[in-house]
Amino acid sequence: MTGTHPTGTVVLGDGLVVSRSGFGAMALTGVYGSSDDAQNLATLHHALDIGVTFIDTADVYGAGDSERTVGAVARTRREEMTIATKFGITGSIAEKTLGSRNDPAYAAQACEASLARLGVDVIDLYYLHRREVGVPIEEVIGAMAALVDAGKVRHLGLSEVTAHELRAACAVHPIAAVQSEWSVWSRDVERAVVPAAAELGVGFVPYSPLGRGFLTGTFADPAAFAGDWRAGLTRFSGDAFDANLAIVAAIGGIAADRGVTTAQIALAWLYAAGRQHCLPIVPIPGTRRAERIDENAAAADIVLTVEELAVLDGLSAEVVGPRSDSDDPNWTSDSRERAVGD
Repeated sequence: MTGTHPTGTVVLGDGLVVSRSGFGAMALTGVYGSSDDAQNLATLHHALDIGVTFIDTADVYGAGDSERTVGAVARTRREEMTIATKFGITGSIAEKTLGSRNDPAYAAQACEASLARLGVDVIDLYYLHRREVGVPIEEVIGAMAALVDAGKVRHLGLSEVTAHELRAACAVHPIAAVQSEWSVWSRDVERAVVPAAAELGVGFVPYSPLGRGFLTGTFADPAAFAGDWRAGLTRFSGDAFDANLAIVAAIGGIAADRGVTTAQIALAWLYAAGRQHCLPIVPIPGTRRAERIDENAAAADIVLTVEELAVLDGLSAEVVGPRSDSDDPNWTSDSRERAVGD
């Protein structure tokens, strides 16, 4: 590990050692606006330079382009990297035509395709990205376990699963991590999934820890999202946008008092939440700018006061708009939790 801001390490689940701060590579695909290949590569190299070596991607990000970018860096720096990728989402993020597929044959096919795009022999952490509820969780985990046995995957993970699904999966094969949305303004996972993960010894990887950029405090007008997929999200438009700016202002007030950034306070809250729940967590904020990686990694060292945490804890009740605008009631774990009372 090199550079001036080594982040330290965290052990997730069944022994997966990763950097304390991760990097979400979805941002390298143009989904949040125009993307430059040279800048993307430089950003990834900088992440590794400062010790942010846990790199998160997925086959659906940019129709495979995110994996290819990660793979381009892995060609010369594979030994420094812990690569996580995912399968199970079909369709296009940009075109909002997403579906899910979990059958065993597809798991094997998707893994081979990801290995090829990444240009690696083994995937460090392989997630089921979304549940296809018609396929028993035990069946797809069995297929993923076969990939471990074949030496193609080292550790297994699950994204947007319920507590019941997590327990059922752990009965088939050890699970290293759950990845679900978790942030100051999206906290439904704390009701059932987070306690289950802590109980089972499974790590947690919060995605969208900065609310898809909203919690950075750098946006003052919905027009800023023109041209990317956030423009159609409820929280990012109309009256909801204006109401949610008050949440950002509250976070920003604490940041100003501390002499740090709004994004750093939002991330520091997540690290504190992990400690509160006795749960190892590794947020994976994404960015196209190298300097933001330094900023995000430094948040792991910020310790919030009891008073600051009380203010931040109360903000989720003020959020206007759902965390997901999907028409699929099974798309996120919280809707399935409510359906089964888990």
